[in-house]
Amino acid sequence: MRTNFRMPDVVSIGIGGGSLGDLEPYAAGAAPGVGPRSVGYRLHQDALVFGGETLTATDLAVAGGRVELGDPARVRHLDPGLVEAGLASIADRVAALADTMRTGAEPIPVVLVGGGSILLPDRLPGFDTVVRPTDFAVANAIGAAIAQVGGEVDRIWSGSGSRAEAVDAAKQEAVDKAVLAGAQPGSVQIVEVDELPIAYLPGDAVRLRVKAVGDLAVGRAR
Repeated sequence: MRTNFRMPDVVSIGIGGGSLGDLEPYAAGAAPGVGPRSVGYRLHQDALVFGGETLTATDLAVAGGRVELGDPARVRHLDPGLVEAGLASIADRVAALADTMRTGAEPIPVVLVGGGSILLPDRLPGFDTVVRPTDFAVANAIGAAIAQVGGEVDRIWSGSGSRAEAVDAAKQEAVDKAVLAGAQPGSVQIVEVDELPIAYLPGDAVRLRVKAVGDLAVGRAR
């Protein structure tokens, strides 16, 4: 028997705080380009607001009043139209990508976390709700922030005792391991059970793999 839970798809886009701003399209009457090239880890050396000479998405966010970082005086010379167009382009591209993740037509919120979330407004095209959780700026990813805690058992059953009892014992051990790892006891569920026959061992041997997951017991004394 095997039970599998399908995880949501993950997609990425080349836009972040260090993404380079390209002014040429704006000079030609189009939205300025942002990304995918980036200064990366050199953001604090290369961005305008940190004393550098490179226009980045972070500079647009500071100039647009989205965040207070570095020296805002260093981006006051930027054309307000350029700043608005650059930030709007980022929001449109992120919203379009987020829209492809929908599983239905019903309204859903957008949850913003991580440093790059400063680039986005409080409303996104096509979404009526934008949520920024407490301490959103220091969360690496919403999946990591709400991830469950797991426990797993992998053993060989070789015919000694009841097979059903062996499976039940493995399930309980997986639950106990999840709780020991920090899961809330009442929330732990078995999400995967594998029973794989092993032909080269006597006694109808079976490899048992059991996985249990539960919600993180936040604030629990360890």
